[in-house]
Amino acid sequence: MIRFIPGAPRGVPPRFLSRLRSLAVPTAWGAVAVAYRMTCPLARDDAIGARLVSSAVLCAVGTGIVLHIRRRMLSEVRHARRIAEAAQSVLLRPPPPRVEGLAVAAVHLSADLGARIGGDLYEVTATEHGVRAVIGDVRGHGLGAVRTGATVLGSFREAAHDEKTLDGVLRRLERAMDRHLSERGHDDHPVQDAAPAAEEFVTVLLLEILADGEVHALNCGHPWPYRLTGAGAEPLARADPLPPLGLFPLPGELPATACGRLLPGDILVLHTDGAEEARDADGRFFPLPDVLTEAARDRPQTPQAVLRTVLTALLDHSVGPPKDDVALLILRNERCSPPSRPTSSVPRSATADR
Repeated sequence: MIRFIPGAPRGVPPRFLSRLRSLAVPTAWGAVAVAYRMTCPLARDDAIGARLVSSAVLCAVGTGIVLHIRRRMLSEVRHARRIAEAAQSVLLRPPPPRVEGLAVAAVHLSADLGARIGGDLYEVTATEHGVRAVIGDVRGHGLGAVRTGATVLGSFREAAHDEKTLDGVLRRLERAMDRHLSERGHDDHPVQDAAPAAEEFVTVLLLEILADGEVHALNCGHPWPYRLTGAGAEPLARADPLPPLGLFPLPGELPATACGRLLPGDILVLHTDGAEEARDADGRFFPLPDVLTEAARDRPQTPQAVLRTVLTALLDHSVGPPKDDVALLILRNERCSPPSRPTSSVPRSATADR
C-alpha cells in the first residue's frame, strides 16, 4: 500500500520525496560553492590572501556537507536500532517477573557484534496444563538462526496452550520445523551466512511444572538444566536426550521424563551450551556447575541474584565477547507448600462405643 504525503503531487512515492529532501542541503551547499566561484572576485584572485579566503569557503562547504551526511547516517542507524529493538521485543520478549507463583529472570547474549537477538530462544508461559517453558539453541547464529528461532518460538506460543500433553507440544514444534526447512530448501533468495537447509537443526528442552511442583521434561539434544537447592546444584535429570529437531524424525512414542518435584525455594537454571563452552585465555571451559553451587549458597537467593552471579563469572572468565550465543532462563518456586492430604481416622468416641 502506497501512502501519499498531504500537499505532495499525486503519483510521487513518499520515499522519493524523502530522498529529494535529503539531497536539498548538499545541493544548497554545492550551489553556494559554485556561486562563490563564478561571481566572487576573490575566487579569481591569485593573491595569497584571496586564496586563503577561497580555501576557507570551500572547507566550510565541505564541512557542511560532511556534517549533513553524518546526521543523516546517525538518524538511519537510530531508526534501524529501534526496529531491531521492536523485533527483539516480539521475538525474544522479556519474560514477566512472575508466572503462576514462579519468579522468573532471563538474559540473552548474542555472539554477533552489535546484534540484540541470535540463535538462542526461550519462553515461559502459564497454561491450563501447568507452567510450560522452552529453551533452545539453533545451529549457528545470525539472520538465518533468527528465522529458525522465530519459527520454533511462534509454534511453542500456540502449542503450549492448545496441546494437553507435553509430547503434543513437541510434535507441533517438529512439524513447524519441517515446514520451515522445506521452505528454506525452495528459497530462491537464501539468507547470507545461513546454514544449508539439510544441515539446519535446533536443540530444544520443554519443561512442564504442575501446581504441586512436579516437573516433566522432553529434551531434544539440549543440555539438562540445573536444580539449585540448599545442598548445592545438580542436573535436573540424567536421561539420554532425543535427537535435535531437524536432523531425524522423532520416535513414535515420546514419554516425558519425570524430574521430581520443585520444592518451594528451589531454583531451575535453564541454559544453552554457549554458557558451558565459553573458554578463558588458556582454553578452559566455563565451570558452570561450580558457579551455580556457589550461587546456591548466596543469600538472598533470587533469580536475579543467580543471574547476576553467573553473568559476572562468565564475563570474567571469557576472553572478549562470547564466541557463541548464550541464553539463561531461571525459575524459582515461590509457591507455598501444597497442603497434605488428610488421613481418614476413626473417632475415639466411635471406637469406644463398639
